[in-house]
Amino acid sequence: MPLSQVTTLTVSTGAPEIASEGGLLRSIVFLNVRGRDMGSFMTDAEAVVEKQLKLPPGYYVSWSGQWENQVRAKARLQVLIPAGIAIIFILLYFTFHSALEASMVMLSVPFALVGGVYLVSALGYNMSVAVWVGFIALYGVAVETGVVMVIYLHEALDKKLLAGPVTEQDIYDATYEGAVLRLRPKLMTVAVALLGLVPIMWSSGTGATS
Repeated sequence: MPLSQVTTLTVSTGAPEIASEGGLLRSIVFLNVRGRDMGSFMTDAEAVVEKQLKLPPGYYVSWSGQWENQVRAKARLQVLIPAGIAIIFILLYFTFHSALEASMVMLSVPFALVGGVYLVSALGYNMSVAVWVGFIALYGVAVETGVVMVIYLHEALDKKLLAGPVTEQDIYDATYEGAVLRLRPKLMTVAVALLGLVPIMWSSGTGATS
């Protein structure tokens, strides 16, 4: 798709003046992206500029504005997200005193993220920094509910173990009992987090998901 169909291009004109930055002369071209996400547009724009724009020696092109801020935020998230996941795993390990159970809670989280991906696709949102922050919040809620569920499943199973050897049916009954017992509190917790984030989902200002 030609860039002219998805952008508004404005070239600064007016009274002659010398604009400079860092001791170098500069000329500014303003672009407003419409109808698509900024990431895919920048990929196409950089390819077109590199192919069609031939600059004299000493000239160069740099991209600034919202794209520059998004690149900076993305680089920061690439460090913070793995660090956050590692910290969550360590906290889970200290909670359960078992790497296996901590891993079980962590592995259940991707199933919650799948729902988030489907919702983003259904609503037609672009993958922006705000969307990634929403996924981080979803990750935290999923881990929280997973911890609560594992704790109550343990309690239900421990009651069966106190009565003597357990059978396969006893394990099934303990799982059902623990899950039903915590269903309403989990729904309340998730609903509160969801209602708190709804204003961000429907916002249309700077940094909005759409």
